[in-house]
Amino acid sequence: MDHIRLGGGIDEHWHKSDEALKGRETASWERERFDVGSPQDIRTDILETFDYWYKGSNALVRIVTDEFVSVCPWSGLPDFGQLTIEYVPDEKCIELKSLKYYLYSWRNVGMFYEHIINKLLEDLVEACSPRYMRIHGVFNIRGGLGTEAEISCGEPPKQSR
Repeated sequence: MDHIRLGGGIDEHWHKSDEALKGRETASWERERFDVGSPQDIRTDILETFDYWYKGSNALVRIVTDEFVSVCPWSGLPDFGQLTIEYVPDEKCIELKSLKYYLYSWRNVGMFYEHIINKLLEDLVEACSPRYMRIHGVFNIRGGLGTEAEISCGEPPKQSR
């Protein structure tokens, strides 16, 4: 098989390319920050609840989604994550359709992961006043780094096995 050789060698071509990239003018879109919403855009008014018939029960409700999307507060590029929401209801349960729409309202909100889980907990506790709630976020790897963040409030239930 014939092999094509670069005139001047690969090192010379790499250095020319590197110098050209370093010297190029930054394109206007590279300085652009895409649409980034604020926490005011989160639709907490969407959250609905229904009466819990088993007040005092230690039933643990676990809701999992791998479709959570917010945006990087610096670039506006999408950040994807998996959320696990666990709670022990007191008098109210979160209605799932309303939760889906609430989570969807985050899609253009620019917040750091550490703040996202706190805001989620704040909003969901406000909506249903559970005896216990835990939110665990696993956010997709970007730049070689994955992030997990977790927060809880109340006492976890003692489960019998």
